Amino acid sequence: MRGFLASSIGVTCAAALALPLTLPSSGARAAAPYVPSAAGPATEAVPGSTQSLPLVPLGSDRSPAPAGASEQGLNQRDVRPFSLVGVVWNDPGADLRGTVQVRTRATGAATWSGWQQVEAHNGEHAPDADDPDRAAGTVRGSTAPLWVGASDGVEVRVKPERPATADRSAVTSLPEGLRLELVDPGDEAPPKGAQIDVGRAPALTAESAAASAVNAELAPIGAAVIPELTKRQTENDLIAARGGSEAVNKARPHIGPRPRIITRRGWGANEKLRERNFAYTKTVKAAFLHHSASGNNYRCSQAGSVLRGIYRYHVKSSGWRDFGYNFAVDKCGNIYEGRAGGVAKPVLAAHTRGFNANTTGIAVIGSYSTTTPPKKALNAIARLTAWKLGLYGANPRGTTYLKSGGGNLYKKGRNVRLHVIAGHRDGFATACPGSRLYKKLGKARTSSARFQGR
Repeated sequence: MRGFLASSIGVTCAAALALPLTLPSSGARAAAPYVPSAAGPATEAVPGSTQSLPLVPLGSDRSPAPAGASEQGLNQRDVRPFSLVGVVWNDPGADLRGTVQVRTRATGAATWSGWQQVEAHNGEHAPDADDPDRAAGTVRGSTAPLWVGASDGVEVRVKPERPATADRSAVTSLPEGLRLELVDPGDEAPPKGAQIDVGRAPALTAESAAASAVNAELAPIGAAVIPELTKRQTENDLIAARGGSEAVNKARPHIGPRPRIITRRGWGANEKLRERNFAYTKTVKAAFLHHSASGNNYRCSQAGSVLRGIYRYHVKSSGWRDFGYNFAVDKCGNIYEGRAGGVAKPVLAAHTRGFNANTTGIAVIGSYSTTTPPKKALNAIARLTAWKLGLYGANPRGTTYLKSGGGNLYKKGRNVRLHVIAGHRDGFATACPGSRLYKKLGKARTSSARFQGR
């Protein structure tokens, strides 16, 4: 495992069994402790793979391309099967100023797709400078991942933008070490009883048991799903965690009913990919909304595969410790556990550069700059934030102060007043979460507060 450097905002533990709020979970069966078999730890399958291909100057077969080459890419070629693509480069501090386009050939087909745009400006989805993700020096610059479906042929072109200058031949240099990442998320059968593609549940290993154990108060160890609770059950759990009704002056807490959440085990996360330890901050003061910018060309039954692809891209290609977001929501309104560490805990993730501390990041799977997000996804956002923010006493219609970790809007150390439910662009100059999703945040705040009983 890569090394980990503890920071002032992050603490780690291997299993992290203690919740900041110990929730009895009225809807969960008693969780049996994980006991390795006498034969030793089970061997967990490692589905999926990543092909990493260096880009070359277009029209040339040279590899790799020289630094600053005006246009780079790969001509049409056959490759091993993949479903998700992205481009990475050496320096995470360097911006790819230009356009990235890919076209693919579906597995078993003879024709090629049209050119698809890959979101090149992705540096705002990243760990902060002091975050544990950067401790080992493995973080790379990367585009957003794009889901293209099962394919076995690819073509890519990266064109640098032309600066505003009188010299029409001038072009912006591309970052060094450009590589095309082709991700196969693995083809897994759903676990018994699953209604969607939430991945095959292999035998528990030490890593998968630890990732499940941090949710043991909410669901049995090894569960694919954390069940939903009624509002009354959720309130009772929180009151008990705070020491009983006398500790809260017999007032009912403002918290929404706990929604159904598909666990990492449920969507088939390979726990051997991520860093072993979990990282936490002190609390959760706000939720940042994102879109994954991975496109809308997926069925909800494929959401588990999309998540496994993004997870592998974040870890193996971008060099992060784990999946970047705390939660994900698909267009059918299913909610998924993201970065490991416990859905009720203040897990430090890598979703909003400058404001990862004391926040939670929620990504709607898809691209919502020109597409309106489905009502089911918006409802899931409201339900999830009403519960998660309610655990920490945050009002979805309120504002809060967050200290910037450094970004292109606020310098490091500045205290910034932001909405408790904020869009990514509120903390960093970016198009995320897409204009159509961003316009719905006012309604999300109102609905979330209503679920809390405010």
